[in-house]
Amino acid sequence: MEGFVIAVDRGRYTCVLPGAGPDAPTVTAMRARELGRKSVVVGDRVGLVGDTSGAPGALARIVRIAERSSVLRRTAEDDATTAEGRLERVVVANADQLVIVSALADPPPRTGFIDRCLVAAYDADIEPLLCLTKADLAGPEAVLDYYAELELPYVLIRPESELDALRSLLAGRVSVLVGHSGVGKSTLVNRLVPQADRAVGTVSAIGRGRHTSTSAVALRLPPAAGRDGDPGWIIDTPGVRSFGLAHVSADSLLHGFPDLVEGTLDCPANCPHTPDEPACGLDAWVAAGKADPRRLASYRRLLASRAGESDPRGEPEPGGERPGHG
Repeated sequence: MEGFVIAVDRGRYTCVLPGAGPDAPTVTAMRARELGRKSVVVGDRVGLVGDTSGAPGALARIVRIAERSSVLRRTAEDDATTAEGRLERVVVANADQLVIVSALADPPPRTGFIDRCLVAAYDADIEPLLCLTKADLAGPEAVLDYYAELELPYVLIRPESELDALRSLLAGRVSVLVGHSGVGKSTLVNRLVPQADRAVGTVSAIGRGRHTSTSAVALRLPPAAGRDGDPGWIIDTPGVRSFGLAHVSADSLLHGFPDLVEGTLDCPANCPHTPDEPACGLDAWVAAGKADPRRLASYRRLLASRAGESDPRGEPEPGGERPGHG
């Protein structure tokens, strides 16, 4: 039987079967020994044998992992390495869309984190979507101006607003939600899937959130009233403080900044694109008004962070302020 992994917990994998309705029992499975060291993650499509009835106490075995259409990865820190290589982990498999959830206030938006998520999305060949929450507390102009050259799709979320626009962008897709703790991601998940019963945290007076989700989980979106077709899946992930990019090559890192790519055409061969490289074409590109200087600064911070030269969580935000971590 084919299965779709929706949760992972201490060596047990919760799967749903194709065509099963929202009320159908889930199947609990374990990895077969013949898979060796191959990891199974949320979003994987797997082959199941054994007891797939979903009855209490039943246990199936995962004997095959289907080829993944996409793999979203991250490392804890940009320069995290061991003797065996980089400390990277697969966040989810087979996602179509990365929904980057950012609050417009309390806590303030951190474009450095958003830039990292965009790099990871482009590297994984996943389409990004910017979801700006708490739009009742602040306007989106500063953030949207920063990404003006990218034509980045976005949606604004207010506490009492309908979610029809967001549901339309999620329909028929597997979308993974990422964001700092405190940005309202769990609240958004509970609104999209009322039966999800995800914990909703509170944000302290200094704008630092508590981690409210401890593991990734895939949730089937309920059918929208008056709409046919697959409503889609969302994969909720734990709140993260950093999105390390040690697994992303320098070339792929640049392609996470598509507004800067053309500016490198005049660079010398093997240009490192660092501030101390006098022949780098990016400085002239920005000076000519063809890209936002803050974008170039963010790109160079990521380059330095990958080399272990800076704190990967310390990027200044629009307006020059450096909000607290979290």
